[in-house]
Amino acid sequence: MKSYQKLTTAVPQPAGCRVEEEGAAPKTACRGKLAPWWVGSGLLVAAVLLSAVTVWVLRQVSRGWHVPAPPPKCLLVPESQRFDCYPERRVVVTQELCESRGCCFIETPPPAGGKRGVPWCFYPRDFPSYTLQSLNQTALGMVGLLLRREKTYYPRDIEMLRLDVEFETDTRLHLKITDAANPRYEVPLEVPQAMKRAENPIYSVEFSRDPFGVLLRRRATGTVLLNTTVAPLIFADQFLQISTALPSPFLYGLGEHRSNLLHSLNWSTLTLWARDVSPMESFNLYGAHPFYLVMEQGGDAHGVFLLNSNAMEVALQPAPALTWRTIGGVLDFYIFLGPDPNMVIQQYQQVIGFPAMPPLWGLGFHLCRWGYGSSNETWQTVKAMRNYQIPQDAQWNDIDYMDGYRDFTFDPEKFASLPSLVEDLHKHGQRYVMILDPGISSTNPHGSYWPFDEGLRRGLFINTTQGQPLIGQDMNEPSNFMDGSEDGCPPGDLDNPPYVPAVLGDSLSAKTVCASAKQSASVHYNLHNLYGLMEAKATASALVQIRGKRPLVISRSTFPSQGRYSGHWLGDNQSQWKDMYFSIPGLLSFSLFGIPLVGADICGFSGSTSEELCTRWMQLGAFYPFARNHNTQNEKAQDPTVFSPAARTAMKDVLLTRYSLLPFLYTLFHRAHLQGDTVARPLFFEFPQDVTTYGIDRQFLWGRSLLVTPVLEPGADSVMGYFPRGVWYDFYTGSSVNSSGEMLKMLAPLDHLNLHVREGAILPTQKPGITSEASRGNPLRLIVALSQSATAWGDLFWDDGESLDTFERGSYSYLVFNVTQNIFTSTVLHASAEATYVTIDTLSIFGVREPPSKVILNGQEKPFSYLDNQVLTVSGLGLGLSQGFSLRWL
Repeated sequence: MKSYQKLTTAVPQPAGCRVEEEGAAPKTACRGKLAPWWVGSGLLVAAVLLSAVTVWVLRQVSRGWHVPAPPPKCLLVPESQRFDCYPERRVVVTQELCESRGCCFIETPPPAGGKRGVPWCFYPRDFPSYTLQSLNQTALGMVGLLLRREKTYYPRDIEMLRLDVEFETDTRLHLKITDAANPRYEVPLEVPQAMKRAENPIYSVEFSRDPFGVLLRRRATGTVLLNTTVAPLIFADQFLQISTALPSPFLYGLGEHRSNLLHSLNWSTLTLWARDVSPMESFNLYGAHPFYLVMEQGGDAHGVFLLNSNAMEVALQPAPALTWRTIGGVLDFYIFLGPDPNMVIQQYQQVIGFPAMPPLWGLGFHLCRWGYGSSNETWQTVKAMRNYQIPQDAQWNDIDYMDGYRDFTFDPEKFASLPSLVEDLHKHGQRYVMILDPGISSTNPHGSYWPFDEGLRRGLFINTTQGQPLIGQDMNEPSNFMDGSEDGCPPGDLDNPPYVPAVLGDSLSAKTVCASAKQSASVHYNLHNLYGLMEAKATASALVQIRGKRPLVISRSTFPSQGRYSGHWLGDNQSQWKDMYFSIPGLLSFSLFGIPLVGADICGFSGSTSEELCTRWMQLGAFYPFARNHNTQNEKAQDPTVFSPAARTAMKDVLLTRYSLLPFLYTLFHRAHLQGDTVARPLFFEFPQDVTTYGIDRQFLWGRSLLVTPVLEPGADSVMGYFPRGVWYDFYTGSSVNSSGEMLKMLAPLDHLNLHVREGAILPTQKPGITSEASRGNPLRLIVALSQSATAWGDLFWDDGESLDTFERGSYSYLVFNVTQNIFTSTVLHASAEATYVTIDTLSIFGVREPPSKVILNGQEKPFSYLDNQVLTVSGLGLGLSQGFSLRWL
């Protein structure tokens, strides 16, 4: 009899293969069969079985049911550890259907609200799986063969599989399972190739032979990070499934979905299939990101990435455990050992690629709407913003600027003044951005629309199975306002596969193109989730060739590595308070996905906003990494100029605050580009030992040191926020609060956003202008937030804000700021000509406990001010950014 490992984080030693790294001579120990978890306690088994039977009998009697008792092996499986054997939707699973698959059937009460709960049909522990036939050492790890002797219930089982295990780095393991005999589709993503085996991995790997399974442990703690022996491996041509136990219930990632940042493991299923739909809970949205991060007991973290672009779903259950189901490709896993969450995300981006450095103007405020109606109306909005001196870097138009909704055109009547508008924007240091859809019009007479004629000549378009251009109404996912095409989709296993994940619309072609459609690299069945990525890659490349400067591309549909080419906005949200809240877990999730340039449509895209909602949303949105106010046609305008003087002033003030912080924000993006740091950051990234932070998604950090606590409810004049242990300083005043790790209530009138600086940080800020270009020449103010030991650290990256590859070419300045023993030092580690045009004018030092008697700058005494809230300010410094200096207070 085969038996699966009992699902627990403290698992017994499996009978299998254990790989131990001892210097350059790794050892592999293998065992033949996995020991039954109940061996050694017959009385315990009898008691458990008796208890399970009693519960089952009482449940049936209470319902008046008279059905045969399930086999003992089924009753032994606790409800939380039942892995679904019949995941098909829209099917009433009967005992006959279930047992035809060789699985256990036990009915349980359905949960309230019509949601899925404990599966009625689940795998017994002796369900047939693969056997590990061989395992041999390679230069990078191991290679093995897996054999299945019994067919499963999905067609075209693959009998022999190849297992590749590569110890790529000390913190990264690569596991790949594929057909041993025939090539299969694999994601055409550039990934690093390891050149040698990791010498001192912080993990150990063990294998079970029969049934096959993988056990991955963290060496330092012994924590089991993966345990795939909990359910059978299935690898058919169009159904691949593998399950694992999780070491804790604290799981994040797996986008794109509207949900809390911390996922619920209460029998929830997350589907990954790019779909154009207004964000709503429980459905697959615009992008696909098969990556998760788990916080372990004690504060360690690890991440898992499945490099697969086919339609898939991830089933979560309270064991805690997780099941991957995909309908194509291979099982290509990367596991990142951290050990802290920041390092996990850095290691993930070492595989998928670090994000591009955005132009500085891309971090300014953007304004757009669908429905300006004309370039003159657009221009009036720009002029109104200037009139009120409200910061703005970019003006956008949605697709109504086009001539007949044809890409690369503009309406010669309604948008006749568009060239003049663009010229005016450029004269004022502003930029113009237009929205494009990938659908190219095919209705024009031959020779009258070059993009279609040229695309046809080059064979660039998606084709039907008959080799003709597929006609639909495409957008970025790709979205299609008809299912499949104007001719529907042909019969066959691509458009009607044996298993369809829980996609919205219950069909792969719902509001998109046919899965059987042909593209140059493969069929759409394999490439659908890559469409937005490839559009962004092509667009960014074209902009670089045309402009010779850093491009700004914002895409709705995304896939891993997207950050290399574009940012992301969170889609067609609504002007509702809950949408504003959900934007925070949205932007934090995309920070995990390596796409730091992210934001939601400020004030909401659909529906009419209110003045209070828009004011609060502008305050929050001013701290989105990508800040754009955007709304739809046929709704009232919602740019800052249309509101009352009080609301308009509040919006202006918070944008000025953002612009003052652009040097800090720009430096954060440099660190993201250089090494994969997050920009908008969950609190638990900085406080992984504080379990209270694990579920916080109504606050967030910029980097490690600026805490944002927005108001997310109507009618509020105060807000509750969590302050992790330590000293936090009010950003505006420098007043401090010493928190023991607690919720605090703060005043939050409509004109105020609560911002706090973490002790030990130094923030570079700048006198704000109404564009990033105007701000660039203004003097800097350095905000120093002393720690309880009177130390602080910060840095500043500075370049021309738009040239390509400035860091790689050395055309930048980089400064490090440090405070210790009442001495502030600025050290220039790298200098460029750009730094000579900027000065440091002011130092504001928070947390100076005793009034200084004097302040000395480079040996010369300087005037200063000192306030009762322990803020020391030294102004009029006039120091060039390119020169180091030292300032001391006595």
